[in-house]
Amino acid sequence: MSLLDSVRVLGAMARVTAPSLLDLARGNLDRARVDSRAHWFGERVIELLDIKLNVVGRERVPAGGAYVYMANHQSHLDIPISYAALPSPTIRMLGKTELFQIPLWGRGLRAAEFIEVDRSNHHRALESIEHAARLVRDGVSIWLAPEGTRSRDGTIGTLKKGGFHLALDTRTPIVPVAIAGTIGILPRGTRVMKSGQVVDVTIGAPIQVEGREIADLMTEVRDFLVQHVEGP
Repeated sequence: MSLLDSVRVLGAMARVTAPSLLDLARGNLDRARVDSRAHWFGERVIELLDIKLNVVGRERVPAGGAYVYMANHQSHLDIPISYAALPSPTIRMLGKTELFQIPLWGRGLRAAEFIEVDRSNHHRALESIEHAARLVRDGVSIWLAPEGTRSRDGTIGTLKKGGFHLALDTRTPIVPVAIAGTIGILPRGTRVMKSGQVVDVTIGAPIQVEGREIADLMTEVRDFLVQHVEGP
């Protein structure tokens, strides 16, 4: 493990946050700029940490539509890895309040239309889902972790209903995304990153939600994640 690797990643974060805040001050921060910087950040993290990224299933996701991407959650690195792996050009993430409390970074996230989820406040959590729904209706794909928190051991936890309500209310297909290996780079409880690791991302085919029951959707998504993260 290397503290230097962590510092380099923080430097890359600053390189996307600073110009976004400057654009915000000038009144010219738009989605295209955010998209470009987010994808650059994902690719840069992979380069800095010498991650061997294997992606399966990009071709399963048709171009041109908005999706609700549902990924398992092993590490803070799941987000940049997803930007590098997923095919949709415009994706915004639901993230916990703690990420938005990081100086400057949090302000940049809000300006870029990332969505803060306060799990301790039910009313604010519902407002976050409504915010996500507005973005989806505007053609923006949403990434979320239905477990609601990072796994301590890499196994798949219980899924929460919020993201499934979002998909059902907006009639947006769900794309399950299994991420394996990020826990070996930056596990929960540490800030020091380990380079040279293998990360496997498996993208499922879009799941149509119309006429489906929420319990069935939750089971289908969780089964996919378990199969591709934990194995048979």
